[in-house]
Parts: sequence; structure tokens; C-alpha cells
Amino acid sequence: MDIDVLIYNTIKNSGVDLILSVPCAMLKGLLQVIEEKKEILHIPVTREEEAVGIAAGAYLGNRVPAILMQNSGLGNSINAIKSLLEIYKIPVTFIMSHRGAEGEQVIAQMPMGQATPPLLECINVKTYFIKAIKDVPVIKTAIHVCQESMQSVAILLTRSLWKVNK
Repeated sequence: MDIDVLIYNTIKNSGVDLILSVPCAMLKGLLQVIEEKKEILHIPVTREEEAVGIAAGAYLGNRVPAILMQNSGLGNSINAIKSLLEIYKIPVTFIMSHRGAEGEQVIAQMPMGQATPPLLECINVKTYFIKAIKDVPVIKTAIHVCQESMQSVAILLTRSLWKVNK
């Protein structure tokens, strides 16, 4: 099974019914599957903090939101995560391509790639790493933890996930 379809099915079967996305080259296959299947409401946005605000409102309207984004957008989202999601106990799953880590060719991605895991730890967002096809079921676990704990979680999809499986 194609890795993008497997990730999509795992997200869908985890109860997510709204995906907000910021464009990312690593996520383009997954975004294409979301658009083709049309089973989960998908709203493309231009900025990560915009996605956080929409996700918060959607959650209050009984949706189960997830945000697909590049980890470089984490810096844009920190205030919204801390002052909105955390304060009001609004659980949002962040599914991020992990740019700037192993195998990265774009040097400008590297500082944020290295900073992402410690930043997530600093803001108390539990983080899950998906490095290979065998790790994909962890996505369902992460989404469940997010909803049960009423705290946002981050799922980092590493470059190796697509390189090995395509």
C-alpha cells in the first residue's frame, strides 16, 4: 500500500473529521489523497496560526481537527498553541513533515529542523516520530492521546518515511 494512503487511512480511522493544511512538498502526496477521497473535510490555509484558530473553533463545534504542516511553521504557531489551545484545553493534532533533519538538502531548513523537537518539549506538546511504515499505527495512538488528554500532540513525519517506502 502506498505510504500516503496508509497515513490517510490511519488518520481517517482515528476519528479526525477536519484537516487544515499549509502547503508542503513532503506532504503533497498525502494532501492529494485527502483531496481525491473527499471523506474528510479539508481546508487549505495560508498560515499555521490561522489553522490553529480554525481548528480551535471547529473543535468547539464538535469536530476532531488535525493540522498538516511543515515543522518550520511551528515558530508561527507557538503563541496560539500556548495562549489558545493550552489555556482552553482544546486538543489539536499537529501532523508535521520534519524538514531540516536527516537527509535535508536545503540548508535554510536545518536550524528549525534541529530546534523542533526541543521546542515541542519546551511548550509541553507530546511528540511522536514516524520514521518507517511500521510506525504508522502510532498516528492512531497519538490522536487518541490528544483527544483523551485534552492536550495537543505533534506527529513528526520524517523524510525517511517516504524515501524507504516509495
